[in-house]
Amino acid sequence: MQNFLLIASTLILLCSFGYTLFRLGSGRLRLGRTNLAALVAAFVLLTADLWLRGQVLRSCPINSLFDVVIFMAWSTTLIYLLVGSAYRLSLLGAFTTPLVLLLLLTGEFAPLDRSPSIRALRDPWIEFHASLSLIAYGAFALAGLAGVMYLIQDRQLKKRKGGTLLYNLPPITDLGIANTRLIWLGLGLLTIAFAAGFVSGMQVNTIKFWTSATIWLAYALMIVLRQVHTLAPRRTATLSVAALAFILITLPAIQHLSAPK
Repeated sequence: MQNFLLIASTLILLCSFGYTLFRLGSGRLRLGRTNLAALVAAFVLLTADLWLRGQVLRSCPINSLFDVVIFMAWSTTLIYLLVGSAYRLSLLGAFTTPLVLLLLLTGEFAPLDRSPSIRALRDPWIEFHASLSLIAYGAFALAGLAGVMYLIQDRQLKKRKGGTLLYNLPPITDLGIANTRLIWLGLGLLTIAFAAGFVSGMQVNTIKFWTSATIWLAYALMIVLRQVHTLAPRRTATLSVAALAFILITLPAIQHLSAPK
C-alpha cells in the first residue's frame, strides 16, 4: 500500500511536469490550476504514506535517510500549498513540481536505508525538533525556487529578451519580496525547532551541530543584510539558491549523524 502511494504521487507529478514542458514548448504556459491540482493530489498521497509509516514505527517517520527524503518532499509541498497563493506565485508550482519529483525519485530509486528498526516513542520534543526542522527546510526550498525564478527573470530583462516564461512570471519585485518572506518563514521555524531541541536536552554530534548552525546563521545573515538594505534582491536570490544546494548536499550527512548508535 505504501509503495503504491509513493508511486502514485510520483506518477502524478511526472505527468504534471511533462505537461508543463509541453505547454512551455507550445508557448502557452499558464498552468496554475494544473500544477496546483497535481501538488494537492501528491500531498494527500504523501500524507497518507507518512501516516501509515508513522503507525508502524510508532514515531514520526523520519528515522532513516529514505524517510527524511520523503518527508522533505512532503514539507516542500506543504509550504507551497500554504503560501504559494498568498504570494501570487501560481507559476512557482511549475518549479516546485520538479524539485518534489526529484526528491521522490531519489527516495524510490537511490540505494537509501528504508528499514529502520521499530522502536518505542521518543521524547516528543525531539520528534517536534526533527519534524519542524524539515518543514523549515521546505520553506527554504521554496525560497530557493523563488530565487531561481527571480534570477531567470532578471537575466531575461537585462538581455531584453522576452518569451513565454518571462511573460508568465510574476513581477520581479513580487519575487524578491516572496524570496525574503520565505526565508523569514524558514528561519522562524528553524529557530523554534532549535529551541525544542534545547528543551529536550538531546545530545548532538558536534559536526551536526555546526552544520545546522551554519545553515541558521547563513539565513539569519541574509535577513539582517536585507533589513539594512546592504544585500540587493538579486544577491539574496543567488544566496538562497546556494543555501538550498548546501542543505540538499549536507542533509544525508546530518541524518547519518542523527542516527541512533
